[in-house]
Amino acid sequence: MNVYAGKKAVVTGGTHGMGLAIAQALLDGGAEVVLTGRNERTLEQARAELAGRPAHVLRSDAASLTEIEALGAEVQRRLGAVDALFVNHGTAEFQTLAELTEESFDRQFAINTKGALFTVRRLAPLLADHGSIVFTTVANDVIFPGLSSYSGSKEALRAIAQVLAAELLPRRIRVNSVAPGFIETPTMGVVGLTAAERADFLKQGEQSTPLRRNGTVAEVARAALFLAFEATFTTGIELPVDGGWGQGLGGHADAA
Repeated sequence: MNVYAGKKAVVTGGTHGMGLAIAQALLDGGAEVVLTGRNERTLEQARAELAGRPAHVLRSDAASLTEIEALGAEVQRRLGAVDALFVNHGTAEFQTLAELTEESFDRQFAINTKGALFTVRRLAPLLADHGSIVFTTVANDVIFPGLSSYSGSKEALRAIAQVLAAELLPRRIRVNSVAPGFIETPTMGVVGLTAAERADFLKQGEQSTPLRRNGTVAEVARAALFLAFEATFTTGIELPVDGGWGQGLGGHADAA
């Protein structure tokens, strides 16, 4: 079904995991997509996987304002006007308070918060009036020790999304966020996980999520696309995709 035929979209952090699932769903629906990443391995994998489709896989580092500016020029050259922007890129690093370094803090805020805001600043002029922006935040209602910088950067992004929703009202551009919980991805969103740590992360998700399983990237993609194209009377919200994790349902699941 070509439900997105004629639509043009940008997905940052789109070469793996949730971003790639969003890009694939857009392409399956007939859209033309620019997707970005900064890891050469995942860039090449995405190019091979999406070969022959209307997908433009570009290297772009969200921590670099110079590369964000160059991305804007490439998006304008390849797509012209854009109907939807998915600001999906991000990085997470586990560090307890005692382990916390300034470098790690700055890196996570540079990518997750500053990079996201300045990406929107550069691409907003290319968004068609009545278009849509969808941020990927995080289900932060339940706190994880060791993720203070990451959680702070994503909570800041949530606030930014709400401010932008108000600022872009004159152009009828809707701004919303999708907030994943435990989602099964190659990296689980955390830099440097070993296979054993990833397995432990998945087990934690199964045990602590009220629906007793980890989510899939396809489920996040469906929520993001709903906000971008279907929820036409919705702006300024954060939609949890977390199996009830942040909604206080854990005790009910245990009782069942």
